[in-house]
Amino acid sequence: MAYYYLVSQLPNISAAEGKSALPLNEVSFKELCCRFLSEDEKSIVGSLSLVPPKDASSTGSVFLDTWYEKERSLRYALAQIRAQKMKKDAAVLPPGVTADIIQAARTAVGMDSPLSAEQFLFEYRIRLLDELRPLDSFSVDSVYAYGIRLLLVERMKKFDAEIGKTSYHKIYDNILDGDKKKK
Repeated sequence: MAYYYLVSQLPNISAAEGKSALPLNEVSFKELCCRFLSEDEKSIVGSLSLVPPKDASSTGSVFLDTWYEKERSLRYALAQIRAQKMKKDAAVLPPGVTADIIQAARTAVGMDSPLSAEQFLFEYRIRLLDELRPLDSFSVDSVYAYGIRLLLVERMKKFDAEIGKTSYHKIYDNILDGDKKKK
């Protein structure tokens, strides 16, 4: 019953809002969840992450276990394709890596700019999240799905092309300065 009250208070979130502030952030989301969820569910919400656990241990949620498995597979595919592109040894992909995950990784690695690749991967992850989202909108798994979506959108909002260029030039200049000192 508490899920109805919680889910009805969660505002719609979208990365399409540009750089404007989200109506809810990760901290506010977790605080709101603490008023309605059991201790086990609060623990799961507190541990939500965009980085899946390396092992496939159960979270207690079929939705989250599936999400983390897909994300883990995507990361393995990205690592393998990047390694192959650099002519390095690549680890064998685990059995859960599907053709659509491999294709998404290939597309992202083949993009000209890292920002474009991140935008593509964001959109891929959002589509995947929508496919996995529970049918019952008022379930604890829907709360977890909202939390993952919020983390994805917050991460994407942090990207800024100008800041990225400035950071790149700073790193590049530091490398060149280091090479000059060696000579």
